Amino acid sequence: MNRRRPAALIAAAVTGAVLLVTGCSDEGKPVSFDSGPSSPAGASAQGGQKNGAAPAKDDPAGKNGAAAQTLLPTGPKAEFTTQSSLGDGTKIGVTTLKGAKSGFTGKVWVWAPKQYFDEKYRNSGFPVLIALPGGNGYPKNYWMGTDLKLQSSISEWSKTGKSLPFIVVMPVLNPDAKHYYDGSDIPGQPKMGTWMTEDVPDLVRANFRTFKSRDGWAFMGSSSGGFVGLKSVLKRPDLFKAAIASGPDIVPDSPLWAGHDAEKQANNPEKLAQDLIDKKGPEVALAFQVGTKEGTVVPKVKQFIATYGKGPVKTRLQVIPDGTHNAHTYVKGMGEGTMEWISKQMLAPVPSS
Repeated sequence: MNRRRPAALIAAAVTGAVLLVTGCSDEGKPVSFDSGPSSPAGASAQGGQKNGAAPAKDDPAGKNGAAAQTLLPTGPKAEFTTQSSLGDGTKIGVTTLKGAKSGFTGKVWVWAPKQYFDEKYRNSGFPVLIALPGGNGYPKNYWMGTDLKLQSSISEWSKTGKSLPFIVVMPVLNPDAKHYYDGSDIPGQPKMGTWMTEDVPDLVRANFRTFKSRDGWAFMGSSSGGFVGLKSVLKRPDLFKAAIASGPDIVPDSPLWAGHDAEKQANNPEKLAQDLIDKKGPEVALAFQVGTKEGTVVPKVKQFIATYGKGPVKTRLQVIPDGTHNAHTYVKGMGEGTMEWISKQMLAPVPSS
């Protein structure tokens, strides 16, 4: 597939950048995810609980089940600054991550839902959604803008039962704007597969209450980002349970694979899905989204589902009427059933009794 960024995605990214500059007076200020959504960095942890603290006295044995599944922040803490603010007081923060395992350094944006700061969830982990853009995804990930309404939609959907209150993590997709790296460790290139599936989750575990189980981890991506999310779940089902792949590429096609066919096939979703079927698991949940106007994408997605959507590979297809290859279409589809289906496959935060 030609992976030039569609005009609609360019417009979305540009609009988001403008909104970030003009719509957030707190931009650049330190922000802490230990405290309430409107609190500055340095405020005490909500409920008085420190990173790594034991469950509260009202639930010493973790009887509500959350403590047994929850992984408290492991540290070290990253330094986040405010990128933008939502109407409910929650903030999208950004930090620069030096990947200890990949060796790659890049930006990561993170948003935590309002429930994360609620006292009744102070002992519970939260599910994580790693959101990936289409196009180059460098130097910014367009999902960190407020114009696409990803975070505000999840906030609203979580109130009505359409979605879990996900922590949304938005890393850069590629190390530069020159090439696509297929979210993979292409020989001789930056290790973007390790960055995406190990370094970025390690950052989240260091700073947030998450779940130990893979049932608390998922990807969401559009176009080339949809490919990376799809491939990452199929390649590392030990770490991730689910993916939302919107208008995705189905096979790796970076020109950087030249001369490395074996490694390329080891990152091919078709081969990875068949391997998972042959091994009879573990089970993964793949939610595909396509707009009816995505002429070249629709048949490829349907063929993948028809061929590999069996056994441990659970699939769902959301067809979006009049939808085109752009992020606004995909957010619409998520609200029409995709997020509800994915949420049912994953762990939910559990309130204290």
